[in-house]
Amino acid sequence: MIRLALIRHGHTAWNRAGRIQGRSDVPLDPEARAGLAALRLPAPWDTAALWSSPLSRAAETARLISGRDPRVAPALVEMNWGRWEGCHGADLAADPASGFRHIEDWGWDYRPPQGETPRELWGRLAPWVATLRRDAVAVCHIGTMRILLARAHGWNFAGPAPFRIKRNRLYVLRIEAAGLRAEDTCVRLEAR
Repeated sequence: MIRLALIRHGHTAWNRAGRIQGRSDVPLDPEARAGLAALRLPAPWDTAALWSSPLSRAAETARLISGRDPRVAPALVEMNWGRWEGCHGADLAADPASGFRHIEDWGWDYRPPQGETPRELWGRLAPWVATLRRDAVAVCHIGTMRILLARAHGWNFAGPAPFRIKRNRLYVLRIEAAGLRAEDTCVRLEAR
């Protein structure tokens, strides 16, 4: 059995401002860099294969918590939010004409204007997951993690999510013949 541990990149100025980043290459902010430099991957994840999204916030997070360069997987790039990238999520949610929906109302075919559906994101993630041959850590984005965790939990973006994504934690999935399965607990990064 192969395990895949997912971790979200550190904060950026856009995260803190409530702006939708998507594929915009917004760097980590100084506070995130300092915080991540004080953390590390715990054993046995410190020797697992290390992957990241091509976006700088994910690749830098990977380097800071591991002390090594990750392999870059284009499949791990964040969900494409189309015209909503750079917008404030709260503003979109407050405008009934925007078409914005909260995650528990998405379904697999929800598409932001000129963006990507969860089903399309899974379509690029599934072939990458199938290439893994040993335990791996993937430093990626909340949208990417939502899709992988939704598959692992059998959740269809209807009603409350059976998981909550927090920073500085590894969310471990088992890659099995029947698909992805989530482990019950997440693993915290360790202090250096």
